[in-house]
Amino acid sequence: MAMSVGSGDEDGLNSTINTTPLVDVMLVLLIIFLITIPVITKTVKVSLPKAANIPTETKPENITIAVDSQGNIYWNNEQVSGRDQLVEMIKVEAMKDPQPEIHIRGDSNSRYEDVGRVLYSVQRGGIVKVGFITEPDRGIRGSR
Repeated sequence: MAMSVGSGDEDGLNSTINTTPLVDVMLVLLIIFLITIPVITKTVKVSLPKAANIPTETKPENITIAVDSQGNIYWNNEQVSGRDQLVEMIKVEAMKDPQPEIHIRGDSNSRYEDVGRVLYSVQRGGIVKVGFITEPDRGIRGSR
């Protein structure tokens, strides 16, 4: 007494993947992410400080080191022969109390490497206060 369900020879097996459940799951996940993302991106309300472009006070004791487009180094408008001489000059200034500020003026066409080497020399010399002198960006942010 056997029971036969269906025919013995199945002509074609369906070997394709049913993607309908996959699409349903993806749509549910998309809706969940769309609902939860705005909750995650909220931040704590704080009062941020306002930035103002205040001109740098040039004191007589400040030292200006300039780097031109060829990589030449200038100490207060006098050319320095090399980085070793620059480090020695900086070490002499670092001994003063209070230490003077070093202002680095890099030409816009100079290589970053040249300005970085000057900054490294200032660090090796022991100066703590270093600043970069730039031209104001007129018209870009509304300042004229």
